[in-house]
Amino acid sequence: MIRIALVGDIGSGKTFISKLFKLPVFNADKIVAKIYYKNRNVNLLLKKKLPNFFTRFPIKKKELINAIISNDKNIKIISEIVHPKVNRELQKFIKKNNHKEAVVLDIPLYLEKKLNRKKDVIVFIQSSRKEISKRVKKRKNFNKLVITKLKKLQLPLSYKKKKSHFVIKNNFKLNLARKSVKDILNRVLR
Repeated sequence: MIRIALVGDIGSGKTFISKLFKLPVFNADKIVAKIYYKNRNVNLLLKKKLPNFFTRFPIKKKELINAIISNDKNIKIISEIVHPKVNRELQKFIKKNNHKEAVVLDIPLYLEKKLNRKKDVIVFIQSSRKEISKRVKKRKNFNKLVITKLKKLQLPLSYKKKKSHFVIKNNFKLNLARKSVKDILNRVLR
């Protein structure tokens, strides 16, 4: 099975592009949201470690934002609780789709968390800063400070691009994005 991992800046369109591959997709952001909404154990751990921010179940996005803004150490605490759960879900996904020709990994901290394997195909999603900014500001619960803190967790974009096998210049035009994805699939799935 070929693992196609998408990397890029926050808001560059990794999720948009991932859907165009028409392959099973592991979307880490969706998994994290599900964990916050359904996993009582995570809720209890967060309440124990950060009692001033997490008071009830399910965890609300506003509580996460307040915890992240309040103290730089809080994002590390949250990550240490949530990331092992995400990794477990990733392993289940890989096992479930092991018979497939390929899968897509939409994991924001893919390189940072050293999830990459030697044979993985890494695709860098490149978008203009202006377009990224416009799209990120439209997100529900947008908070510039949170985005800034999340970006500090990420490796430089130049490094991600250098580590990548392919670059998709995403201008959020469907036909061009489809063509780029098709070209990559033709080269990877020969």
